Amino acid sequence: QVQLVESGGGLVQPGGSLRLSCAASGSILRVDGMGWYRQAPGKERELVATITRGGSTNYADSVKGRFTISRDNAKNTVYLEMSSLKPEDTAVYYCTADRTLTVSDIITGSWGQGTQVTVSS
Repeated sequence: QVQLVESGGGLVQPGGSLRLSCAASGSILRVDGMGWYRQAPGKERELVATITRGGSTNYADSVKGRFTISRDNAKNTVYLEMSSLKPEDTAVYYCTADRTLTVSDIITGSWGQGTQVTVSS
């Protein structure tokens, strides 16, 4: 069993910054790719950014230059540093891990429960 727990969401003014964190817990030996997705009201869930275990990153065009994804493999934690936030960044942000090796299993497609980010004046 693997749990992903996000934190760091909240209300921020346009142009402001937030840092999201997501920690994976359980009897984890290794977490491969991790990432962030978001879902705005009335819209489909969309990719924000991903990062491999080795640190290679990928970003949605809409966040390039404003968001930075990083991870700490020792802590099984992924971060999303968001700056120059816009009202259109308002969404529930979800953490994901594509493959997690535990002491007893290989778990694919894990998701957190999400954290709300609201950008508004």
